[in-house]
Amino acid sequence: MATLAATGPAPAIAATGLRKAYGKQVVLDGIDLTVAAGTVFALLGPNGAGKTTTVRILATLLAADGGEARVCGHDLAREPGAVRAGIGVTGQFSAVDDLLSGRENLILMADLHHLGRREGRRRAADLLDRFDLTESGDRMTATYSGGMRRRLDLAMTLVGDPRVIFLDEPTAGLDPRSRRTMWRIVRDLVGGGVTVFLTTQYLEEADQLADRIAVLDQGKVVAEGTADELKRRIPGGHVRLRFADAAGLQAAARALAGASRDDEALALLVPTDGGVRSLKALLDRLDEASIVVEDLSVHTPDLDDVFLALTGPGNERGPGNERKDRAR
Repeated sequence: MATLAATGPAPAIAATGLRKAYGKQVVLDGIDLTVAAGTVFALLGPNGAGKTTTVRILATLLAADGGEARVCGHDLAREPGAVRAGIGVTGQFSAVDDLLSGRENLILMADLHHLGRREGRRRAADLLDRFDLTESGDRMTATYSGGMRRRLDLAMTLVGDPRVIFLDEPTAGLDPRSRRTMWRIVRDLVGGGVTVFLTTQYLEEADQLADRIAVLDQGKVVAEGTADELKRRIPGGHVRLRFADAAGLQAAARALAGASRDDEALALLVPTDGGVRSLKALLDRLDEASIVVEDLSVHTPDLDDVFLALTGPGNERGPGNERKDRAR
């Protein structure tokens, strides 16, 4: 594994060449990942891409067939106990005990972390308050809504005060309001210095939360960057210019070679990467030609476009209609 520069902070997660296969089926084909401390890192990809396998390996729940990784500064293979002491994991399905109350679930986790009776009860009360569960804390969790269960599940993950949290599709099946509540909680965690490694099927979620995003397809990282960097890689961005009359449209069409006309709407679509520099250059050309624009709007590809463009053959299936196999 490449060594970090002495002047730079150690990443929360650093993986090189991770591999995993089930027989002849290669799930992870030598992936590299680096996650800065105190950030949200999102891993996107269709079902079968290897997202959950990646989480399970980094969380010491599954052994890799090859490669190296360090989590919380500890070697995954040689120091799994130290890795586990510094992380928390919230899976796709809530791991709460329906026969216990929310408070009892949290106290059980505190007991497992050997916090002691008084500290465990204090920690449980603090987390119930933090996750807006105080009023329902003494109810059996079987009566909780999906959003409440997910909040409790994440609260249970925090009992041990982890530095890195793996969230594997944490808002799957939640309504929009509950999803946004979870987003707020994730932002608060990162604001407190926690690192969040997130897998999600909701591209808006990655756009809203992630400092960096990696796109995984067929066991390989096919792209990585900020949301804006990934969007700029995809063609289709354009500036829409609307004019007051046909004469203005005609003049602009002559000045801007390669633009597409919409005569009915008196509009011109000019290809662009959406950057400030290219937009300024376009406005300068219009100004030099003394062309007056009635209205201007910038249209850039979104993460849906990124997902569909980068996830290989059959990518029309999209994030909501994907293949399902054992490699998730």
